[in-house]
Amino acid sequence: MRFSIVITFITLILLPVCCKAEDLGVIGPTYEIAERDLIAVILDRFRGMEQNGELEQLQDAYKRRVIEGIENPKPVAGIQPTQTAKTYYIDPTWTLDRDVVDEAGRVLFPAETQVNPFDYDRLSKTLLFFDGGNNRQVEFARQFIAESKLPVKTILIAGEPLELMRKWKQEVFFDQGGVLIRYFSIKHSPAVVTQEGRRFRIDEIRL
Repeated sequence: MRFSIVITFITLILLPVCCKAEDLGVIGPTYEIAERDLIAVILDRFRGMEQNGELEQLQDAYKRRVIEGIENPKPVAGIQPTQTAKTYYIDPTWTLDRDVVDEAGRVLFPAETQVNPFDYDRLSKTLLFFDGGNNRQVEFARQFIAESKLPVKTILIAGEPLELMRKWKQEVFFDQGGVLIRYFSIKHSPAVVTQEGRRFRIDEIRL
């Protein structure tokens, strides 16, 4: 009895909705929805650029920018020739800010542990920072490399590394963005970075 009352109640609720459903006709003109595939649009655009030569021009311009960026990178800002010789040191020791644990959660190195890379390895090369656009610094670098007891890693802060590499027949690096310059707090060039004990020694050299 109670179930039949519920069915009757639901029927009464739905009945007005069903009775009101009707075709209201078409109001205004209608159009078929036709949206082009985005990939097809892009491909058509590329075909058009290829046909009129625009794509080739863009490719050539991009290649020129890439080659120019490699051949003549942006100089590291703020580095001046050394006027007064200076020597200073940087301690590479750093302190753990959290526990270092293994896969089982066992603490290998607790937080506040101090780590110095020179306790585990040595600096095998001398780092030489100089301006490749300054003839005096280039000549100094050439002589320094020839006389150094350790292998020298040459790092430009300005100039054309590939041109110098072709001339010297050896690797020449460039401090892109001045990352190393900032780490070693170098303000002037040429500058030489070596290891002394557990610290880096930096010599800014006046020519």
